[in-house]
Amino acid sequence: MDYGDKLFWLSVVIQRKYAEVCAEFDMTPSQATLLCAVRNEPRRMADLAASLGMTKNALSQLVDRTARRELVVRASSAQDRRVVMLSATPTGKALGEAVYAAVAKRLPEIARDLDADDQRDFERVATAIVDTSDLSSPTSD
Repeated sequence: MDYGDKLFWLSVVIQRKYAEVCAEFDMTPSQATLLCAVRNEPRRMADLAASLGMTKNALSQLVDRTARRELVVRASSAQDRRVVMLSATPTGKALGEAVYAAVAKRLPEIARDLDADDQRDFERVATAIVDTSDLSSPTSD
């Protein structure tokens, strides 16, 4: 396997671990990601779609499914009534915090079979990749 193959399979390992944690909370990875994205503050739907790499239609469907579980709510922006904001409900905020904490604690398990030096190297490289990636989310109203 070449480097690209290894990165592909690393993404599979990460996604599988993430899905495992989400399932323990009876959530799909997409629902958990959405909930974690709005757990601290309301976000513009258009900004969420861009940040999550989804079409507005796909995000709307995801929001509908998550709203039926009473975990998120839509509202108009106070600054611009045409802008739709998404917020976590109190139940959604608590669940989002729990999922986020579990993911942060358990995702590093993917490196558990590495020796201590390799674990530190993995953390250093993962941190460097994230720090140099454009993960900035647009500011919300």
